[in-house]
Parts: sequence; C-alpha cells; structure tokens
Amino acid sequence: MSELNALFRKRIGFPENEEITFEALDIILEKTAKNIPFENLCILEKKTSDITKENLINKILVKKEGGLCYELNSILYFFLIENGFNAVLARGVIFENATQNYLTLGRTHVTILVNHEDQQYLIDTGFGGNLPLKPVPLSGEPITSNNGEFRIKKVNSEHGNYVLEMKLKHKNIAWKIGYAFDSKKPIHDVSEFNEIQTIIAEHQESPFNKKPIITRLTTGGNLTLTNTSFTQWIDGIVTKEEIDNSSFEELLKQHFDITH
Repeated sequence: MSELNALFRKRIGFPENEEITFEALDIILEKTAKNIPFENLCILEKKTSDITKENLINKILVKKEGGLCYELNSILYFFLIENGFNAVLARGVIFENATQNYLTLGRTHVTILVNHEDQQYLIDTGFGGNLPLKPVPLSGEPITSNNGEFRIKKVNSEHGNYVLEMKLKHKNIAWKIGYAFDSKKPIHDVSEFNEIQTIIAEHQESPFNKKPIITRLTTGGNLTLTNTSFTQWIDGIVTKEEIDNSSFEELLKQHFDITH
C-alpha cells in the first residue's frame, strides 16, 4: 500500500486493510468531511506551495492541515485512483446565491468525476459546508444524505455543461445552484491548479483572501470558525458566538485540530 493510501485512511479513520468499493464511497466521503477541514489559512499567511501530489500529501496527510477545493479534491482524487477508481478532476464556477450570479473569478472550483458501471458521478469534498456526502449521478437523479438533497442538471452555458443543485438540510426549502462545471475537459495533472491558487490568493474578488474561514461537517451539522465568530449547526439549531483572537486559536485547536 502506498504512503498516500495508508496516510489518507489513517487521517479519516478508515481501516487500512478494507477494500473500498463504490458502495463504500458514502462512508469515505462522510469521514473525509468530518476529519479534513475546508480552510484558507495558508492563503492568508502567504505560505502556499506548488500544487503537487507530494506537497498535498505533506500538507493534508502529514501536517494534518485542511485546504481549499483544489487541494481537498486533488488529494481525494489521488486516493480514489490508488484504490482502483476511474476518476478525473474537473473545473467549475461557483454560483453566488446572494447576488444570483456566478463568481467572476473564472473556473476556480475543482471537483471530481467518477465513472462506475457506465454511469458518471460527481464527487466533492471541497465545497465547504455544502458537501453532498455521496456520489451524485450526472443522470439527474437526486440523492439524499445527512447534509440534504443534491442533484445534477444538464445545461449548456459559458460556465460548463452541468450544474450541481442542492437543498441543504435545515437551511434550504427550494433548490439552489451550487456551481456549474465542465465534464468535457477532464484534468489529470494537478499542476493546472496553480493558476487557481494564484487567483484565490490574489484576486480582489476572491472570497478566501480576506479573513480566515475554517469549516467541517459533524454528525449533526457543521462547525464554522472565522476570526470574529464561531458558528455551530447541530440538528438544525444554530448558535453563533462572537470571539477574539485568543479564542480563535483555542477553537482552531479544539474543534479542527490545527495549531496555528
């Protein structure tokens, strides 16, 4: 077993000797979402590294940090490939529901497409608190997970040929657009994501270069930490507390196991 395969299993708490079938992906996705946070600390501290397999192993599996979509989905992609899956990476554009427009940063979202028994599925562990937690078929059939309902809609736009839609548990009554993505331009070389990292780090409209945001899923909901607040969703009940810098460091260690 490769170093990546063994370390990834250890990080998410999945047995080293257990085969990963397509049916087991629900468990893998849930464990990944609970154990590897979505966070932008390296961007803010200007401590980014080139996007390579080795650097991702070091950052996420050795140093036990989290990351953004292009890091989290890249490391999961490598893990899936190591376990015999037919997977590729794809790029997408995030939809801003507050403004009802797509972000103007270009295709800066990274997701995964998996082929299984002549069907294609979207898999995403890098979309903050909006994770499907299960493979979502591109055929349009909706799936339901602990995080809500998710489906893929076929579209043809400048942003891609499919859209991920979601109804988050306890949060959305109607379907909302998550992002558009392009299945016709599969990516196998993660070095392409250095361009995304640069945009995320430097673009004035990037949502991730202004203040820290750290989030991960929990059994009953999710946790989100910024430098001014700590928000917990537990079974549909939200509690939000204002915090200061010292509380930020304590909560980062306590809830996300990151020493800053």
